[in-house]
Amino acid sequence: MSTETPGASTDAPIRVLLAKPTHDCHDRGVRLVARRFRDAGFEVIFTNFLLTEEIVNTAIEEDVDVIGVSVSAGGHMPIFEDLLSGLHSNGLDDVMILGGGVIPHDDERTLKAMGVAAIFGPGTSAEDARNLIVQKFGGTVEA
Repeated sequence: MSTETPGASTDAPIRVLLAKPTHDCHDRGVRLVARRFRDAGFEVIFTNFLLTEEIVNTAIEEDVDVIGVSVSAGGHMPIFEDLLSGLHSNGLDDVMILGGGVIPHDDERTLKAMGVAAIFGPGTSAEDARNLIVQKFGGTVEA
């Protein structure tokens, strides 16, 4: 991670990696989020069907500030466990982690306790996620 803080104090855009680590073919929502984030001025890196190790490597290579993971077909707990472990092992504890898709409320509580900043399920807006990111990093976003 760079020492430069994205957002209000610099011209550096907030860098967001959006990942769809499962082959469930439900990527319409995450693609919408990618467009909304891009339109808000974030720099968006979008990946499909990567293993968690590959997501961590991409986060390192792309020097991201935020990782959003979309899971809609179960299997989210080991994905997030492996992702958080990989980030921690690489000293990336300051990367904000967001989850999206179909994640049961009990798992949502567990994931938040593990360090996931927020879970955005069906029906939530991309703007809610965008606002949470801006709240953490500062700055303003384009409408």
